[in-house]
Amino acid sequence: MTTVLEILDKGTAYLAKKGIEDARRNMQMLVAHQLNCTRMDLYLRFDQPLEEEQLAPLRDLLKRRGDGVPLQHLLGSVTFHRRDFKTDARALIPRPETEELAEWLLKNVKLPENPRVLDMGCGSGVLGLTLAAEIPGSQVTLADVSPAALALARENAALLETTNATFIESDLFSALAGQRFDLIVANLPYVPETDRPGLSREVSHDPDLALFGGPDGLDVIRRFVPAARDHLNPGGWLALEIGIHQSTEVESLLRAAALNDVRTLKDLSGVPRFPVGRKA
Repeated sequence: MTTVLEILDKGTAYLAKKGIEDARRNMQMLVAHQLNCTRMDLYLRFDQPLEEEQLAPLRDLLKRRGDGVPLQHLLGSVTFHRRDFKTDARALIPRPETEELAEWLLKNVKLPENPRVLDMGCGSGVLGLTLAAEIPGSQVTLADVSPAALALARENAALLETTNATFIESDLFSALAGQRFDLIVANLPYVPETDRPGLSREVSHDPDLALFGGPDGLDVIRRFVPAARDHLNPGGWLALEIGIHQSTEVESLLRAAALNDVRTLKDLSGVPRFPVGRKA
């Protein structure tokens, strides 16, 4: 009879052989998911035998992870700013850097009473729904060009019982004529097309529409920034997430749009990641 510890050891070795980083943690997450417990609980269950009806689905998960299917897709959820969100192939897997942006905005951006917030390119909705939950009195609009991504964002809103969020299918601001906001956040496609061959197997499971922004990654952002200024209220903030080596040009776009206080915040790895600006 195979025990929890034995399957952890064997699965870790298999994932490591398949080139999966942090193989032990990955295997722990898969086993905990199968047993409906936490990773910490596994330490108390090392000697527990596993029945075949538990091993069979676990083997399938293990094989798919070894083939590069993202762990988040296999588990079906991801934790973002202390909340669990559903995640799957309909939208970009939320990145830790995006969580850093949410935390900076909540700590540093002063908004008026009952602010209007826009999450452009919302994907699964983690950023916009987090702001909706954390900013009292806010009305948050989540917009995306992808109907599939919007459906996932709506499912997450339902799971969180969010009542102050609305959803709209829109190619940037095409369906938002005349609307103004006190804060616009955007995690738009910024991966250069030339980077496609070097992407990890996991990233290749994200939708192309959410990843690639043309030859240098900035095609969508070049369309977005000039239009965003016209949708900001006076004093309103614009904040983006971008890729490495893109901050200089994006800052130029923000200044060309007559935004003030333009700067790019660094992520925890020291990469200039989050350009911000404010309408006078």
